[in-house]
Amino acid sequence: MQKTLFSKYFYICSSIILISTTFLGVVLLVFSMQYFRDDQYNLLERNVDQSVILTNLNYSVNNYQYVDSNYLRPFYQLQGQAIGAEIFLVDLEGKTLLCSNVTSCNHTDYLLPTGVMEKVKSTGDYRETGKLGGIYQTSYYTVGRPVVGSNGQMAGAVFASSSSAALTAFLVDIFQMYVISAALVMLIAFIIIYFVTSNMVRPLQDMLAATQSFSKGDFSIRVPVEGDDEVAMLAAAFNSMASSLAVMESTRRSFTANVSHELKTPMTTIGGFIDGILDGTIPPEKQSYYLRIVSGEVQRLSRMVRSMLAIARIEAGELVITPTPVEITDIVTRTVFTFEQRIEEKGIEVRGLDAEKHLVEADADLIHQVVYNLIDNAVKFVDQGGCLEFGYRTEGSMTLVSVKNSGQGVASEEIPKLFDRFYKSDKSRSLDKNGVGLGLSIVKTIINLHNGEIFVRSEPGQYTEFVFSLPTSAQKKGLFRKYETPAAKKRADKGGSEDE
Repeated sequence: MQKTLFSKYFYICSSIILISTTFLGVVLLVFSMQYFRDDQYNLLERNVDQSVILTNLNYSVNNYQYVDSNYLRPFYQLQGQAIGAEIFLVDLEGKTLLCSNVTSCNHTDYLLPTGVMEKVKSTGDYRETGKLGGIYQTSYYTVGRPVVGSNGQMAGAVFASSSSAALTAFLVDIFQMYVISAALVMLIAFIIIYFVTSNMVRPLQDMLAATQSFSKGDFSIRVPVEGDDEVAMLAAAFNSMASSLAVMESTRRSFTANVSHELKTPMTTIGGFIDGILDGTIPPEKQSYYLRIVSGEVQRLSRMVRSMLAIARIEAGELVITPTPVEITDIVTRTVFTFEQRIEEKGIEVRGLDAEKHLVEADADLIHQVVYNLIDNAVKFVDQGGCLEFGYRTEGSMTLVSVKNSGQGVASEEIPKLFDRFYKSDKSRSLDKNGVGLGLSIVKTIINLHNGEIFVRSEPGQYTEFVFSLPTSAQKKGLFRKYETPAAKKRADKGGSEDE
């Protein structure tokens, strides 16, 4: 059975709490037992010390000859009852002389072990948890103190013993209280862990459900973002990824539909005309006319395939740019000359070719493609007898180049779509019969590769202007020299010789 992240986290936290609680309980019982034992010993020692004082006093009153049991027994009994212990007096041989327990004293039937008496004599103190040499049937706490004679030597000893059975009862009470408290605490902790774990895992469960929907092609699901922790950041990143995937999927579907449409039209035209020539539907005298149409459609397909391959290379990262200092004004001028025939046919006025030189860091071949596509669009959509204008300016570390043409312009709602693949405005569809709508998309991609930007300004019925930026070359200063005519150079040389 597969364990979920929720169950793993819940079981781990619960196990840690259970183990910690058990360990704490063991430590508590050990310390409680030690505390109880020390407390019992201290209690016995205090009462033994008092009994020794009374015994020594009575022994001294009787000239260290004997102790008066009738005098001491009430005190022994009173102290023994007060602490729940048996207090008894023994001589040097370990024989019991006096006991607080008159009715059931078993000390008189036994002699204390010699080792016990020797330890009391040598150290002046005795502690034991046991059966006191077999006198008791169960474990007892026993404390002993010596009774001294007139010569300062030990004449006997006073012992106090209490059953250790009270320890068991004490530990049972402590354990019961601890178990009840620990069970209540663990129950509350388990409930809190359950809800905390559920809240932590819920975004991951939502992400899992969303990924399952993504695998089915549904990219509309989003994960709620709550808080500002790592999980919330992951959820936000996941939603961003989902939006990107949705855009990519929409782009892919649009791309597929557009490619299908763009291929279908020329292929249908080509197939129809070729079939008409083969089956004789098109007479021989018109075959050359229709073959030229077929040739144009083939060229259109070739341009589209080249453009698609270029985009594929760029997106795959196979297109590596090699920026070098490039004179952008020279590229624009030379490109304009390639459109000379079309410019003359439309009577277009060209402005800005005599601008100051501008040097940029760019890949010359790719930038030539950018300039060519922009000028091609500008010439294609300029009005008859209109104007084509180029502009250059430097802003910070970037050089801005503009290509502007007069004409019908572009509607504001169409401007954001101009760089989409296969997009054609209504005006473009009527004027551009051979384009496939990939040129501006390639332009934008190339400019982005150069860390530049491109944008469009347009006023419907007046003009359309494309502006792109490229990094200004650091070699701009000092690269160009002022051109001098031969006559000026001759005058300068003559003046120099006269000065000499």
